[in-house]
Amino acid sequence: MKDLSKVRNIGISAHIDSGKTTLTERILFYTQRIHAIHEVRGKDGVGAKMDSMELERERGITICSAATYCDWKDHSINIIDTPGHVDFTIEVERALRVLDGAVLILCSVGGVQSQSITVNRQMTRYRVPRVAFINKCDRTGANPDKVIKQLREKLGLNAVPIQVPMGLEGDMQGLIDLVKMKAVYFDGENGDKLRVEEIPAQYKDECDAKREELLDAVSMFSDELMEAVLEGTPTEEMIMAAIRKGTLSLEFSPVMMGSAYKNKGVQLLLDAVNDYLPCPTDVDNFALDLDHDEAEVKVTNQPTDPLLALAFKLEDGRYGQLTYVRTYQGTLKKGDSIVNVRTGKKAKVGRLVRMHSDEMEEIEESGSGDIVALFGIDCASGDTFTRGDYNFSMSSMHVPEPVISLSITPVDNKAQDNMSKALNRFTKEDPTFKTYVDQETLETIISGMGELHLDVYVERMKREYKAEVTVGAPQVAYRETITQRADFNYTHKKQTGGSGQFGRVAGYIEPLEEGEYEFVDQIVGGSIPREYIPSCDKGFQKCLEKGSLVGAHVTGVRCAINDGASHAVDSSDIAFQLAAMGGFKEAYMKAKPVIMEPIMKVAVEGPTEFQGSIMGSLNQRRGMIIGTNEEDAYTVIEAEVPLSEMFGYSTDLRSLTQGKAEFTMEFATYRPVPKSVAEELISKAQKKDKK
Repeated sequence: MKDLSKVRNIGISAHIDSGKTTLTERILFYTQRIHAIHEVRGKDGVGAKMDSMELERERGITICSAATYCDWKDHSINIIDTPGHVDFTIEVERALRVLDGAVLILCSVGGVQSQSITVNRQMTRYRVPRVAFINKCDRTGANPDKVIKQLREKLGLNAVPIQVPMGLEGDMQGLIDLVKMKAVYFDGENGDKLRVEEIPAQYKDECDAKREELLDAVSMFSDELMEAVLEGTPTEEMIMAAIRKGTLSLEFSPVMMGSAYKNKGVQLLLDAVNDYLPCPTDVDNFALDLDHDEAEVKVTNQPTDPLLALAFKLEDGRYGQLTYVRTYQGTLKKGDSIVNVRTGKKAKVGRLVRMHSDEMEEIEESGSGDIVALFGIDCASGDTFTRGDYNFSMSSMHVPEPVISLSITPVDNKAQDNMSKALNRFTKEDPTFKTYVDQETLETIISGMGELHLDVYVERMKREYKAEVTVGAPQVAYRETITQRADFNYTHKKQTGGSGQFGRVAGYIEPLEEGEYEFVDQIVGGSIPREYIPSCDKGFQKCLEKGSLVGAHVTGVRCAINDGASHAVDSSDIAFQLAAMGGFKEAYMKAKPVIMEPIMKVAVEGPTEFQGSIMGSLNQRRGMIIGTNEEDAYTVIEAEVPLSEMFGYSTDLRSLTQGKAEFTMEFATYRPVPKSVAEELISKAQKKDKK
């Protein structure tokens, strides 16, 4: 059995273009998993190892998270390289769900950017300990001190540097390790020859001050270290143990520096992963006992205990469905029979592989804490596997709702078949990508997290499935809600000879502060028989699917019933469903409904000279400026803008700023639309209904 304390499951996450894939490429090179370094936008026609999809290499972005593994100083490290674009946020979400630790990368010029905040929030949600790595210290304008200040102020992290760079921008020579108090140089063409020397005299004072700051911060996590600091005898081992303890408790974030592109600092980061990030047994994972009202059960992580594994990502490979699995407990062997807890179906493990981007290595078994992949197992993302000996399920991940839709139409019958195959696969692989057929127009609608998200899937349909489709105009996922309480008293009666239908329902609907829908049963004295109460609930839920204003999904409503009547013969499940639907429709317009639209958090970064133009462009799009941050010749403008106004913004922004500015956006909240916009949307919906 392998030593679990020598296993690390880590993710590499950051804002777009902070250097995640470049860093992973260097890690694979130094751990001898690859024998040549290739760049992300591969001028040599190869591209980075972890960007295996043709689209990723063309665009120079990561679309799907890729898994790999390597060994560093007798530790096994499983790595997942995740996308930076918020449109592919589910890839980060599901990676963090199964990882024990993470490396948060920041650009030494850009600092904490909008997506860094989102990724940090996701890490906090899953209680993932993190090490921060300030990359691109060789770039003009590099300022690690500014980034550390932002880590504390914007992310609320107790971030303290454990290194000092020797020179910045073009003068970067190497790094000084504040734990060992040694200077490290990265010699050789690829920075693979480490030279450790005494600290140069000009950095001595700065290093003494920074080490003092480090000891102050970490001595809080170790009484032994605190005593040693007071006596002036702290050892390397004591400092490292205290940093590890603080990192695992999420109360401390060690900050490292370097330049992945210039091959500086990567080996020291790998040392930090081994020294400070958790092994599988350091992390408390919980399963839900489905036989005992989903009571939480702590996972033991022991390879000898019964099997518990979570399928967190699916891919359609050349040989059928490839299922990425994290083994939390027990051992998974080739030829084993496993049971899908959700469906109760048994399956046999035919092939068990370790992934290295898009390459596979056959293995015989995987133990607790491993991330591997299975072939030919039919399941969905988020399913739990056991041997069938107990009914446990791992808690699932947070899946955000789609905010944008497009209609797609195949050009011919062959494209129709291929499109169906593609949509089946994509919806199974990606929980944030949804598809349905509009019952009125009979168009196929796809929904996702943003324009780029849908654009990539349409492109993949054409390339991977040869499905030629024409794309309609983007549609925004509007919502409807009510603003005041309204009562209803509705009787549903139908008499057609023989037994009829009868049901009377009375009650009220009112706005719900939090959540989408709540049903309240206030019936006393049996005016509605108990067996028909769930029928009323069903009827209300059917009404929520389509509001009366623009046919959007209705949310934030509490439906209460407090009176009613039934008939000994004519009352039935369907009668009370129809009565509830009639009651809801009667009260809905009285409750002053409003249309809600998705508001996006937009961050635009560009030269200060274009600040006025950028602000003007956001104001024109009904944007609300939240804040601006000027640093040197660069400005970051944060705003909240309705999604419906953001279509085509990238083209406008490029022409306004001579292509020098870029923006990111992510979903923030839903807000009521202005009256003029609401009127326009309602008249459009009415015209559509008449057709």
